[in-house]
Amino acid sequence: MKTTITSIIITLIISFQLQSQTLNQEITKDGASPFLLGKIDKNGLTSENYNSWFTKNYNDYNVDESIIQLLEPKLKAYHITLFMGTWCGDSKLEVPRLYKVLEACNFPTDQLTVVALSSKPYMYKQSPNHEEAGLNIHRVPTVIFYKNRKEVNRIVEHPVETFEKDILNIVTTNDYESNYQIVSQIDHILKNDGLNGLKKKSKTLVKRFDGKVSSMFELNTYGRILYGSNKSDEAIVVFKLNTKLFPDQPRTYMSLANTLGFFGDSKQGIEVLEKAIKLFPENQDLKDNLKALQSI
Repeated sequence: MKTTITSIIITLIISFQLQSQTLNQEITKDGASPFLLGKIDKNGLTSENYNSWFTKNYNDYNVDESIIQLLEPKLKAYHITLFMGTWCGDSKLEVPRLYKVLEACNFPTDQLTVVALSSKPYMYKQSPNHEEAGLNIHRVPTVIFYKNRKEVNRIVEHPVETFEKDILNIVTTNDYESNYQIVSQIDHILKNDGLNGLKKKSKTLVKRFDGKVSSMFELNTYGRILYGSNKSDEAIVVFKLNTKLFPDQPRTYMSLANTLGFFGDSKQGIEVLEKAIKLFPENQDLKDNLKALQSI
């Protein structure tokens, strides 16, 4: 309880400090690595603590000029919002590449919004003003393309091919499918059919995506985002789905059991772990989790 209260206080302090949303606010606390939080721009990304990786990955990337010629006249009809983390390895690699592509296209800077998110447990993948709220930001970087104020498509974590090819698809045929399609499908169901709709369609989702999800972390991370957004029931359904898609991964059962326990259903969480231990009798993490839940 003490840790939870402390986390809330820290969140409130940071939120209060950044309410004005001055560009390129840097958080430096307790000797931890500094990170940018809230709205930022290239000046922030090329400042002292971030310039080494930004400039290297920017300079190392070779833009496909043949695609740029096709892309430049079309891209200016769009607005782009980029969510990233200066603490995130994928963001460090991909964001400089994206900037280089956009600059090669002479993309207007006033049509690009960049928001740096936190990695801290009390504010996981969130910003002080919550620009990410309702946008299903579960991986960073996420690049959202808008036209006439409506989302057209997005690139999630990294391009499927290259930024040039992916963006060209989005602004032309737009039959582009980003990474983590199962998360996109679940988010769509939740927004249109709600929690009951997701429960009803869970079996269909398992059949559709069985063997097509790269790892248990796709839904595990998404469940954590739901959990952090006070959507505990939705998170529990997602974690249950994960145990169906990855029944051979002990961690899926631990995520489900711990979430159940945290939200007051330790009895069901214990049952989940007991069943998992029968499947993985030598797994010490499962046994330790069981003891922890039993002590609540």
